[in-house]
Amino acid sequence: MEVFGLLLDGFGVALQPFNLMIALVACLLGTLIGMFPGIGPINGIVVLIPIAFALNLPPAAMLILFAGIYYGAEYGNAISASLLNVPGTSAAVLTALEGNKLSRMGRAGKALGTSAIASFFGGTISVIAMMFFAPLLSRWAIRFGPPQYFALIVFAFSMIASLTGKNLWKGLMATVIGLMVSVIGLDVMSGIERFTFGQLKLADGVEFVVVVIGFFAINEVLKLIYEKGDGEAILIEEIGSVYLTMKEFSSAFMSMLRGSVIGFLIGVLPGAGASIASFIAYTTERQLLQPKGETFAENGGDIRGLSAPEAANNAAVSGALIPLLTLGIPGSGTTAVMLGALLGLGLQPGPLFMSQNPDIFWGLIASMYVGNALLLVLNLPLVGVWAKLLKTPDWFLYPAIVAISFVAIYAVNNSPFDILSMGVLGIMGFLLVMLKLPLPPVILGLILGPLMERNLRRSLSISQGDWMFLWSDPISIGLWIAAIVSLCLPFIIGRKRREEIAAA
Repeated sequence: MEVFGLLLDGFGVALQPFNLMIALVACLLGTLIGMFPGIGPINGIVVLIPIAFALNLPPAAMLILFAGIYYGAEYGNAISASLLNVPGTSAAVLTALEGNKLSRMGRAGKALGTSAIASFFGGTISVIAMMFFAPLLSRWAIRFGPPQYFALIVFAFSMIASLTGKNLWKGLMATVIGLMVSVIGLDVMSGIERFTFGQLKLADGVEFVVVVIGFFAINEVLKLIYEKGDGEAILIEEIGSVYLTMKEFSSAFMSMLRGSVIGFLIGVLPGAGASIASFIAYTTERQLLQPKGETFAENGGDIRGLSAPEAANNAAVSGALIPLLTLGIPGSGTTAVMLGALLGLGLQPGPLFMSQNPDIFWGLIASMYVGNALLLVLNLPLVGVWAKLLKTPDWFLYPAIVAISFVAIYAVNNSPFDILSMGVLGIMGFLLVMLKLPLPPVILGLILGPLMERNLRRSLSISQGDWMFLWSDPISIGLWIAAIVSLCLPFIIGRKRREEIAAA
């Protein structure tokens, strides 16, 4: 009953007129950001971080804004994926597979309606699970000390490296690049300069916002311009009815439920995120339905195949927020950006976050109930409007993204050096993408690198230099084993697949 009392207090925060307006704006912005291919929630939040600081938003309102953009963008991805067959992020690839097939069959409205309902379903179920599991994880996390946190961060790095991209070594290389960027500046213990190259501007390190906007916003514009020659996407303009019949909803109900559970559980894992969740949810439905002779993607589209990944996308959002708020470990690239914003506010996510900031935590949970309802109410009637906005010409969209990025960066420190750094990092991010190196591990390395170094030094200081202290208790040992398994798993799965192919 204590949880429900705290939730009521959270609704008292979320339903304040200002916070309610922030949730509404976040849902609209999130849908728009997710709808335009290549932008995504990370870029949207990155651009808004300096604006939110400049407006001096309270911590609760800022977190409500970022979370609303996060789960709003997951639905916005479905619009471009279904109508244009252009997924805005990797998490929407499977949405495009089913949704665009439905659209080409003249059922675009059904595809978008299914996406909206599945997103609401997955988001709501995952928030309910977050209410009960986050307090339990928070109480368990109080037992974490420096060696446990160091092992947890190593586990997070192993997960993001093994789950992002097809090549494990490229994931590890990207993580190392992020760690190298994180140590730029003065050593906090010795005061020795590291990787500053004699530049005083780098003594305090590279601004987090500069790195993220360079790596994502500027890089995405360069990538979109580079890929423009691949051909124009075809926009499907005949929408039709977006409302599902009772028969259609009941047929997709179990797919939504399975996708919600899978999305939440995968989202909790550090580094997994919505992409892995949507893939697992989709392949699960495939395995369950196709052996029974059911129609699926190859046979013309099925709303059940669309429901599962869409529910998983939004469920993974709440799941990813749990390790962020209770352990201080991002569960996805987007929550890594949110972690940077929270640290900028002087808030330290971790085991004591819930008890020290109950209004912020429970206000966020209550706002997610409100936000999911707002998304459903807003998006079903506005589908036609969103479809027209997809016709925004590239000659306007790309310069607008660059202009907003420049203004946002300059507003942080009024420093032209930051703008130059952003441009250099944007080109660097573009080159990494061209080399097929994933960017989320770079961002996680940047965020978690200082925390990893700090906890390693504390552990060695407590143990007087004894490295065995890092795996001297069951929690640490369990996390080290999990890290090793997550690194070895891709090799085992790859070998098994090669053996199956050879046998076939």
